[in-house]
Amino acid sequence: MAVYCNRCGTGQPYTARFCSNCGATIAATPPAPSRPLYRPIQGRAIAGVCMGLALAYGWDVALVRIFSVIGFFFSGGVVAVAYLACWIGIPEESALMPGGYPPGAGPAPGPYGSGSYTPGSGAYPPHV
Repeated sequence: MAVYCNRCGTGQPYTARFCSNCGATIAATPPAPSRPLYRPIQGRAIAGVCMGLALAYGWDVALVRIFSVIGFFFSGGVVAVAYLACWIGIPEESALMPGGYPPGAGPAPGPYGSGSYTPGSGAYPPHV
């Protein structure tokens, strides 16, 4: 009993539309919030479309991948076009890792300079 009447406060089952005590109309409960639709970076096989759909809607990732492969072969290319459209249209997960620096911010300057060593630039990092 997680739904309560706004008029008398009596607990009601989820399926109740009217209060059993006072007869007042009970407002429908809002749907549970879902995860945003994005293509995750880790755990994806090709582009992350199947993984993103599975995470957003609470489906099993293996089943989504199996149905998409079956659809590739038996849909005449419709699923392939839809997959490519999702690959382009669904945004990729942000690459911020826990403990990482936000975009535009780098490490604090150390005793050896600004810390802006870029691999392949010809400059070697200072030896400690």
